[in-house]
This record gives sequence, structure tokens and C-alpha cells, in this order.
Amino acid sequence: MKMIVFLFLISLVVVSGCVSQDTVESGDYVTVDYTGRYENGSVFDTSIEQVAVDSGLYNPARNYEPMSIVVGDGKRIEGFDEAIIGMAVGEEKSVTIPPEKAYGNYSPDRVFSIPSEEFINANITPEVGLKVPTMLGTCTVTTVTEGNVTLDCNHQLAGETLVFTIQVISIGE
Repeated sequence: MKMIVFLFLISLVVVSGCVSQDTVESGDYVTVDYTGRYENGSVFDTSIEQVAVDSGLYNPARNYEPMSIVVGDGKRIEGFDEAIIGMAVGEEKSVTIPPEKAYGNYSPDRVFSIPSEEFINANITPEVGLKVPTMLGTCTVTTVTEGNVTLDCNHQLAGETLVFTIQVISIGE
């Protein structure tokens, strides 16, 4: 009888160790599908190919597939990770993320002008929209005049309230 009880308890431990957890916790490896929208509803990013096609964002060089992440590792915006915590496999939700938990507020201090000759000396033709690596990160040329080039080093989504639709595909796989 003791042997049967012992085997039963061992089998419970083994089976419970094989069952995946119910909800996402910080530190979990999870796979999610997502669509990011501006407050006006227009899509700026997605992991879902059909959404990319429908919104006019489709890029044939990109792989549209669920994103695998470690929750809370600091590699995404804070609000996205916070939204995933507590979700279950198959659950889908929409969450609104303010700038403070996304890419921060827009900062005029991160916009500055430099002499256009600095571009010329580096054999770069400055033009509006050009992305330029700097010590502040990647900056975008916003205006070009005869003597100056204006760079904006804010993230392109700085100051934006973002709306994400997120679906958890798997936890810990």
C-alpha cells in the first residue's frame, strides 16, 4: 500500500511539473502576436502578415510571425511588458500605453542644428528623412538649409499614446 501511495505521489509531481503555468509572470519566455496602433487607429507595427497587408505596411523582406520575448528584460517598452503579465495562453486584450510607459515624451532638447559642412566633410548629402547615427542614438534630418541641418533625436513614437492588441500564443516554450 505504501508503494502505491508513493508511486501516486511521484506521478502527481511529474505530471504537475509538465503542465504549463496558467498566466504570464515577469521573467517568463513567451510568444505573442501584436498589433500597435496610434490613438487614431492607424497601424504602425504588427506581427500579423494580414494586418500588415490590410494597413499598407506590408514589407516582403520581413518575417511576420509571433514575437518571442522574455517578459521584463527591458528590451521593449515598459507598458507592453506590464500588459502581458497576468495574461493566459490564447487570451487577447487591447491596452493603451501612455508616452511615459512607451517611448517617452517628445523633448525639444533632443532637436538641434549643426553646420551642413559637417555632412559635406563626411561625404554625406543631407536630405530630409535621412537617418544619422550619433552619440545620442539615431537621429532624423528634419530640415536642410544652405548652412545648417536640423536633427531630431527623439524616437519617432516619442510623445505618442499607443494602443496595442496583444495575444499570448505560448508561455515557456
